[in-house]
Amino acid sequence: MRISFVPIRRDERLEMSRAGDVLTLNGDVLDFSAMPDGAILPRSAISNDWIAGDVERLQGQLHLSVLLPHGATAPAETLFPAPITADNGDVPLPPFDLEPSEIAEEQA
Repeated sequence: MRISFVPIRRDERLEMSRAGDVLTLNGDVLDFSAMPDGAILPRSAISNDWIAGDVERLQGQLHLSVLLPHGATAPAETLFPAPITADNGDVPLPPFDLEPSEIAEEQA
C-alpha cells in the first residue's frame, strides 16, 4: 500500500493501521480488497474525511492520499512528508509537533 500525505493544521491526531487491503483510520475501517487492478475509487465514494483523494490499484498495489494532521510547531518532515509504502500493522506517521526541547534548540 503506497500512501502519500497531505499535511493539514488540525488539533485532532491520526492513528492509522493496515491489514492487507484494509486501512483503519482513527477506528474507521476502510476495506479496499474488492478493488481490481487498474480500478479507481473516487474520493466522493469514500465516506471518510481522512482520505484526501481517489484510491487507485496499480499493478496490485493500492495508492492513496491521507490527510496528515500536525500541530503549530510541526517539523519539516511532517510539513513536507515523503510518500511511504505501508506494511501490515501500525503505520508510522511523522511527528505531530516538535518536543519543547526541540523548539528551544531551533530558537537558539
